[in-house]
Amino acid sequence: MSPVAAVRALAPRHQVRLVVNVANGSTAVGLGIALAGGARLARGPEGLVTASGYRPPVPAAPAFTVGNVIIVTRRWRGPGPLADCAPRILAHEARHATQYAWCGGLLMLPLYFAAAGASWAACGDFAAWNVFERRAGLADGGYTDRPLRPVLASMLGKARLPQAPRSTRA
Repeated sequence: MSPVAAVRALAPRHQVRLVVNVANGSTAVGLGIALAGGARLARGPEGLVTASGYRPPVPAAPAFTVGNVIIVTRRWRGPGPLADCAPRILAHEARHATQYAWCGGLLMLPLYFAAAGASWAACGDFAAWNVFERRAGLADGGYTDRPLRPVLASMLGKARLPQAPRSTRA
């Protein structure tokens, strides 16, 4: 299938995500990171690219996303390719690709790291209260919800706190 036909076959929302992430440069950066890390590229679902076998030790996660590129590190221990055996993780990472589009591309990186720092300050974990991880589905990404630090919980009292979304829709 030609690249143009492949794009036309996508759902409209995936077409928009693909076009926006190509235009904002985040997908090009993702491809560069993947190739520099020795990953093998493959066409993935929903207009995504999967890059398997990324070698550098950072980040510690078994998978991460830059633009429309889902980069799978050598720490991935599934029985096969991520796209074949971990649909929940793939859906989680696809939601991050959508977040890149909504955040204007690489602007997502400082926003993500700020959210990770706020999460760590709130509960001692970089993902549990990170708005990007919560919106991508904590459980789908292999993360667990954690309570706020006791001092924050007591300061907030009985304030209603947002729950992590449970949807597995990308």
